[in-house]
Amino acid sequence: MPVVTSTAPAGLITWLETQLPRLIDDVRAATCDRIALYRDEKIVPRDDLHRSIAVNLRFMVAALAGDDVDAAPEETGSRRAHQGAPLPEVLQVYRIGCAMLWDVMVDRARNHGGPGATDALVDLASRLWQVTDDHAVRLTEAYRATSAELLVSQQRRRSALAEALFTGQRVLNSGPWEAGKLLGLSLDGKLAVVAAETRGLAEESLIGVERRLARLGIVSAWQLTPTLQAGVVSLRDDQRDPMLTVLQDVAVARAGVSPLYRSLVETPRALHLARTALAGLPPGKPEVRAFGSSPLAAFLAYDPDEGQRLAVDVLGAVLDQPAEERDILLETLHAYITCGGSSDRAAQALHCHANTVRYRLRRIKELTGRSLTDPRAVAELVTAAQAIRLAPGRRDPGA
Repeated sequence: MPVVTSTAPAGLITWLETQLPRLIDDVRAATCDRIALYRDEKIVPRDDLHRSIAVNLRFMVAALAGDDVDAAPEETGSRRAHQGAPLPEVLQVYRIGCAMLWDVMVDRARNHGGPGATDALVDLASRLWQVTDDHAVRLTEAYRATSAELLVSQQRRRSALAEALFTGQRVLNSGPWEAGKLLGLSLDGKLAVVAAETRGLAEESLIGVERRLARLGIVSAWQLTPTLQAGVVSLRDDQRDPMLTVLQDVAVARAGVSPLYRSLVETPRALHLARTALAGLPPGKPEVRAFGSSPLAAFLAYDPDEGQRLAVDVLGAVLDQPAEERDILLETLHAYITCGGSSDRAAQALHCHANTVRYRLRRIKELTGRSLTDPRAVAELVTAAQAIRLAPGRRDPGA
């Protein structure tokens, strides 16, 4: 910007410099009067506001004179972003200062200026608008850049805290309750863990899930690794189904959901169950699968290899049958167990006659040597059937 050389504009600028202390106080008073944010000092202390107004008004007057100036707009924008002051209110202070600076200049030219005062005001007008526009742009860019940095930092911190919950790791002598509190998770409500495979290397498959859940009043915290996107979700009793709906809407890859639990200490266990539910889905199809509430299913999930050995010992002869017969027998056994040992209800679920169910159950008895009237045999068959359904690639674990 060219240096002011004509006498009249230079004289007006010199006079402005003498008026700055009073103008700074007036702008601060007007700001506190018009903007509630600056009245209570919770975000921006009064002394900080005064200093900022002083620095920026001096910046503007120096810029009008064509002097080299410092980074006042950038410093203000960055500082207010760190303090959490909303950008519209920050810019409103700037507009108040600009308007009052202009009013002082107009009053001086009209009432106290000598010959050429009006011409001096006109000469400075276009320069003032250029300065104010440049000032606002630089302040806004600095505010947004700092806000973006803070957001990234906050996301990294939330991810690190979520990782501490998933691993059960204590950080700086702080346990899961401290991490949960910092994440905003309920300490007396219910929780669930979501585990979704990434659709590419470290590429989210539940895009925007935290924001979508927040719209429903559901707090969550997420961590992204090269192969997994995992989250801890805080829920009320009536929020589980809405959560599942959101997951189904946003999922572009397989995702598993743990049973509900209450203590943050159980988060590593819940993550394991969510991953087990995920592993049970067929690859390549975006689908959400909730792990059932069966304690037996959860028990087997912690030692799947032993569960598979048990399944082979108990149901090996069934598993050796041709695929079509094997699947029919396993489906019938599962329906019979799910329906509380009722052949009639299992038949309704399978859309066949009750006698067909009874025939298939007799076939299972022949192949396994285990009767569904023997409590010990029933326990073994139920456990083996559950272990098979927990195997990767099968559906509805713990159903």
